[in-house]
Amino acid sequence: MSTVTRETRETRVSVRVERGTGTASVATGVPFLDHMLVTLARTSGLDLDVEARGDLKHHLIEDVAIALGAAVAALGPPTMARYGEKTLAMDDALVQAVIDVGGRPYYRGPLPSSLYRHWMRSFAFEAKATLHVRVLRGEDRHHIVEAAFKALGFALRQALAESGAPASTKGAVSLEVER
Repeated sequence: MSTVTRETRETRVSVRVERGTGTASVATGVPFLDHMLVTLARTSGLDLDVEARGDLKHHLIEDVAIALGAAVAALGPPTMARYGEKTLAMDDALVQAVIDVGGRPYYRGPLPSSLYRHWMRSFAFEAKATLHVRVLRGEDRHHIVEAAFKALGFALRQALAESGAPASTKGAVSLEVER
């Protein structure tokens, strides 16, 4: 389990994440974000508790992504599978998410929503993950963004799964920062 609290003058975000069954308790005040986080929990198999409040929708969405990414980064055992991929169809949308949770942050999109494109980038950087999201088809923005969150969830489920051995020729990588 990992817990992250992020406070700024603009927002207060509390996130708890643990391996589980995909249950979620989410209250951000942004109904679509709540829906996406519940979807992410269900498809990833992670249990999420998220409480957030903030001044602007942009600040809130970004800070939830930052806190959730940091919490997910703390979950990974050294013997996780590390890589995950899912291509997901949802109505008119066809979206692929490919992730490497090996400690190298990078994001490549795009999504047809600047807020949720920014969510994906912020999440990937704080999760220390390489995340590629490809929109292969789709016209309805809601369907495309939701398909992206579902595909990300399934890819995370694969990447965080226990594999029994480090998925790197370097073996288990350790990085410690002292302050």
